[in-house]
Amino acid sequence: MAHEPYVGNDIYCDWILSGKLPVDVVAETEEVLAFHHSRPFWPVHLVVIPKAHTPSLVDLGDSGEILLAKIIKVVRQLAAEITEQHGACRVLTNLGEYQDSKHLHFHVCSGDPLREE
Repeated sequence: MAHEPYVGNDIYCDWILSGKLPVDVVAETEEVLAFHHSRPFWPVHLVVIPKAHTPSLVDLGDSGEILLAKIIKVVRQLAAEITEQHGACRVLTNLGEYQDSKHLHFHVCSGDPLREE
């Protein structure tokens, strides 16, 4: 059964963290969740998010830099594993108009794109 297109601005709070959309978790701490992207753009495509709503890399909201350091710790661990397994890795986050979901998230990826943007 197809889902209706998402029309909100924070899919991570609205769907992922609420449990409405199950995800394949690869790492989790008390404050951070990492999972396989549900619609991967690369062959290896993980997403790392804070469990607390955090608007973006430049607007940490109430979360602060301590939480950012905890997120980066998970990103670093996953990036090291992917680089070891696949020889290369990308780590990126989007801002402004490029940021579809207004919840800080990092993509940890490897390989050639699977689809057009």
